[in-house]
Amino acid sequence: MHTIKYLILFLSIKLFAQQPIKSVFISKTELQVDRLIDIDNFETQYTIVDNTLSVHKKDKTLNYSNLQLGNITTVNVFNPLKLNLFYKDFNTAIILDNRLAEITNIKFNDVLPFRDISHISTGNDTSIWIFNQNTRELELFDYKTNKTRAKTLPVSGNIIDIHSNYNYCWLLTPSFIYGYNYFGSLISKIPNTGFTSLKENGGDLYVIKQKQLYFKGKNTDQFRIIELPELLIKQFLVTEETVYIYDGKFLYHYQLITN
Repeated sequence: MHTIKYLILFLSIKLFAQQPIKSVFISKTELQVDRLIDIDNFETQYTIVDNTLSVHKKDKTLNYSNLQLGNITTVNVFNPLKLNLFYKDFNTAIILDNRLAEITNIKFNDVLPFRDISHISTGNDTSIWIFNQNTRELELFDYKTNKTRAKTLPVSGNIIDIHSNYNYCWLLTPSFIYGYNYFGSLISKIPNTGFTSLKENGGDLYVIKQKQLYFKGKNTDQFRIIELPELLIKQFLVTEETVYIYDGKFLYHYQLITN
């Protein structure tokens, strides 16, 4: 028992050994939305209010809703030309273009073999990452051909969070953060010492642990705490070296100093 405690302590020290990352306060803005999805480099805001996805640009606002599919489970806007929405209750994914017009509607109940999907995220060109609860496998699924391009070995434990870019996908489970390439090969496996949310930006990872944000560079396994005021973090977003924190009433904007 003591050996296990010392091992956990050793791993925690190893993972959090580097100096903290400083942050500079930029702004605080009142915001009333059900969910803040993303803010891009052009300060376009993606939000959900009353189960409607809204894209707030400087000159206009676009809206999308599909009441027949129930509540929106997740929205991923990594590729603004191919946004993906997931409706878990109906096991369905919708791909939208930048005008929020439907590109395709993927009804996984009708795709053989049957897949019970719990999470999806963006892939490259006509693919999305999907987690198949039946097989416990992460698949890179081509929605144009309805074929799986690649898949991982089965993953144990519940999936807490998923995030991806065009070439890689990360899974957060109660035990580990798994990193995969687009061939489905495992490229990293980092112990989860209490992380509850995950974001990716440029290959770097950002996680929450006990209401505190941490940063992990893509070339290291060590996490660095991000120095921030004590805030209620309902949601957080990362765009390059900018962090947005939403507490349910206000949106806080901070610039990170990672050097």
